Amino acid sequence: MKKRIRIHREGWLVLTGLLLLLFAVNLIIYIEFPAPAMAINTVLSAFILCFFIFFFRNPKRIVEIDDPSFVIAPADGTVVVVEKTSEPEYFGDERIQVSIFMSIFNVHANWYPVSGTIVKTVHHNGRHLAAYLPKSSRENERSTVVIETPGKTQILVRQIAGALAQRIVTYAHPGKECHVNEHLGFIKFGSRVDLFLPLDSEIFVQVGEKTTGNETIIARLNE
Repeated sequence: MKKRIRIHREGWLVLTGLLLLLFAVNLIIYIEFPAPAMAINTVLSAFILCFFIFFFRNPKRIVEIDDPSFVIAPADGTVVVVEKTSEPEYFGDERIQVSIFMSIFNVHANWYPVSGTIVKTVHHNGRHLAAYLPKSSRENERSTVVIETPGKTQILVRQIAGALAQRIVTYAHPGKECHVNEHLGFIKFGSRVDLFLPLDSEIFVQVGEKTTGNETIIARLNE
């Protein structure tokens, strides 16, 4: 597994705007205020810039798994749900739900959990409840992606905005061929990703376990 830290493409515009804003603020303080104020603001500006660079980090991860039935973690974070539940939006039946909560300190890029073909994508506007709450899967702003694997198994991936998240980016569209190691999208500032898998899937994670996107094996599909 090779890793190389980069800035995600979703962060470049934000970082550019932030740099311009910090430059303007520091220039005004330099002109209007004494040296101690300038020193304090410089330190504060450096901290803010470093945090945003940290948030938009984009580690290069290449998973090498020969078995296409494996479901790989779509996100960094903590597993907060592993349970059998109903999925009314697309499947209309019971599925195994695995949910990963991402704090603001986690990498917020999302990866495709399986290779296959995108069957459906839909974006729902909604609330911005704390992403770790169970009802956030139904009530929050969210983006749903259904993938059909080469073995004809369909799984659903749902990106969910949290209390701080203001934008969900999804690169999937119906008919697109997707592969593990590719980005599904990005969620800005605190969020969650749900997986809905067939009931006969073999689950390898449990509540409280930490996941690494595009590395941790979540489950094996029965195909």
